[in-house]
Amino acid sequence: MALMHVDCFSKVLNLAVNVEVILPQRAVLQVGMASADRGGRHPVLWLLHGAGDDETIWQRRTSIERYAARYGLAVVMPAAQLSSYANMAYGGRYHDYIAYELPELMRSFFPLSSRREDNFISGLSMGGCGCMKIGLAHPENYAAIGCLSAGISPLYPPVAHADPRRARRNAMVIGNRDLRGTQEDAFASARRILREDKPVPRIYHACGRSDFLLDSARATRDFFIQIPGNPFGYEYQETTGAHTWEFWDEHIQYFLRFIGLKEADDIKN
Repeated sequence: MALMHVDCFSKVLNLAVNVEVILPQRAVLQVGMASADRGGRHPVLWLLHGAGDDETIWQRRTSIERYAARYGLAVVMPAAQLSSYANMAYGGRYHDYIAYELPELMRSFFPLSSRREDNFISGLSMGGCGCMKIGLAHPENYAAIGCLSAGISPLYPPVAHADPRRARRNAMVIGNRDLRGTQEDAFASARRILREDKPVPRIYHACGRSDFLLDSARATRDFFIQIPGNPFGYEYQETTGAHTWEFWDEHIQYFLRFIGLKEADDIKN
């Protein structure tokens, strides 16, 4: 696998951005790791960080490169600050950056597939909420969504929060807007997919029983399991664990199996 550190300019955000990119490399003799390259344009996982972290964190705290290698899967990890992956009331248009501009930029730099069946989005905590929101708002772009340690957050006033830092962040993201029914409302996007017969991404959702976001995760679970016929192929895992990298390192592997790509043993290098 190859690791690229990308510094480029975002017209949407009007600032320089940082992105970590893992690319498949055909490497039969690489010691200690099976590595596959499918040839052509690579399937890609758009992998989102949580609040307080940055584009490097998945590389630093998990073995995501090793996990992706066996599938011949590219991984793109952008930075999004404390944006909640939203078009902020007082800040950047991070939803538009992640959903529209980032794929366009990365595909202009690297051989990444644009086919829906080759694109997946996942994240943890703030990134878990973000991947649900973006994946469901743009179902034509993603075959599967992997939400870890998060639920769908209702982005509308009031923005009061017991933690003053979180209250300030909510004010920056939401302001005085009522975002129900918009692309920031993942529940509304899920309903729209079914109502308008749009492509339906499959969803893997996991949360630890000791996680402080468990109530939000369960509320999201309850929404999806009540939909007749489980059209999203929704799978929920609630296991021992908390809001920790031990949990996320384990469950990103489950998500990679969930998306159904063949492993390296089935690919000739």
